[in-house]
Amino acid sequence: MINSTWLDRRHRVLEYLGMAAAGLLYAVALKYFVFPAKVILTGFEGIAAALSYYFKTDSLFLILYGISQAILVIFAYRKISRTFAIRTSLTVGMVLLTLPLLPEMKMADFQQERLILVLFGGILSGLAKALALRLRGSTGDEDILGAYFAMKYLKPVGSIAVISAAVSCVFGLAMEYFSSRHIEPVINTLMYTSIFIFTGAETLNNFFRKFKLVMITAFSKEPDAIGKAITGAAPHRTYTIQRGIGGYSAEPLHLVLYDRDP
Repeated sequence: MINSTWLDRRHRVLEYLGMAAAGLLYAVALKYFVFPAKVILTGFEGIAAALSYYFKTDSLFLILYGISQAILVIFAYRKISRTFAIRTSLTVGMVLLTLPLLPEMKMADFQQERLILVLFGGILSGLAKALALRLRGSTGDEDILGAYFAMKYLKPVGSIAVISAAVSCVFGLAMEYFSSRHIEPVINTLMYTSIFIFTGAETLNNFFRKFKLVMITAFSKEPDAIGKAITGAAPHRTYTIQRGIGGYSAEPLHLVLYDRDP
C-alpha cells in the first residue's frame, strides 16, 4: 500500500513545478512578445514596463518589478494565505530569474507584425495566469489584489484588473507622449494595449472561471476552540455555530460551519 504522506508530497512537488512553469511561460510572453510590441501591462508591472520603455533599459523593469511584487507577496502572506503567498513568490521569482537569462530572439518584425506579437503575448500571459491561479497561486501584481477582494468581499476579480489596467495605461500613455511628443504613437499604443488586455482576459476566463469557496462543517462540544482556530488562521473569515444532537449518542453538540478557499 502506497503511503499517503508520500502521495501528498508528490502532489505538492508537482504543483510547485506547475507554478514554476507558469512563471517561465509568463517570462517567455514578456520577453518575446510583450516587450517587443511595447504594449502596456496592467498594474505595477505596467508602470515598470512604461518606465523601462521610456529610459530604454530592461534592468529598470526587473528592479521595479521585483520591488513591487515583493511588497505584494508580503501583503498576500498577511492578508490572504501562506500557501497563496509562497506559490505566488515562486512564480514571480521564476520570472525574475529567467527573464534576463532567456536568449535573444526576434519572433516577428515590430513594425509589420505588431498585432501578431500582441495576440500571442496576450494568449501566453493569460495561460500563465490561469495555470498559476488553478494551482492556488498567481503571477503577482493585480492578481493578488483581485484574489484578496474576491475572497474578502466576493467581488469579481475582473473589476480589480480593470482598475489597475486603467491606472497603468494612463501612466504608460503619458510616458509614450513625453518620449515622442506626437499623439499618433500614443493612439497606436492604446489600440494594441487594448487588444493585449482583452486577449489575455479572454484566455484567462476560458481556463480559469472564478475563485471557489469550500464549506467545512466541524462537529464539536467545544465550538469556541474551533472558532479561535478559524479566526487565528484566517482573520477575514466568519463562521456560524448551530446547536445539534448526536444521532447515535443523543448528546448535545455544536456544528461549526466555515467557508474557506480551496
